[in-house]
Amino acid sequence: MSQNPFIDSSAKHTQRYIKSNGAEGHEWNGFYCLLLSTRGRKTGKTLTIPLIYGKDENSFVVVASKGGHTDHPYWYKNLVNEPKVEIQVGPTKHDAVARTSKGKERQRLWTLMTDIFPRYEEYRQMTSREIPVVVIQPSS
Repeated sequence: MSQNPFIDSSAKHTQRYIKSNGAEGHEWNGFYCLLLSTRGRKTGKTLTIPLIYGKDENSFVVVASKGGHTDHPYWYKNLVNEPKVEIQVGPTKHDAVARTSKGKERQRLWTLMTDIFPRYEEYRQMTSREIPVVVIQPSS
């Protein structure tokens, strides 16, 4: 176990999600989560994290909030470096391409995501960085 309870909780959530093939973990505390797998930009290893998501037509939307931390989360840095990712939504797995939304699209998707998870607005107020809103487009 790590010294960080959030990391421990996230790791347990990921393990439950994978072991149950999405039967456990897709719904978490009233929110829907997907698993995002990115390739580590330094290690080259596949890293997987559960994230609350929203839907925008055929795409999935996630927020790189890191709880309002001053730095972007590692998974976001990884997908900026390599936008080809894998996601699991419930039992369904997809190869996908991720991109950071910009401008009016970002504003619209930020509203979508804060309607789903209002704490994102609190996180925004805790940091001076613009919190990225990521669009994940399945390719399969």
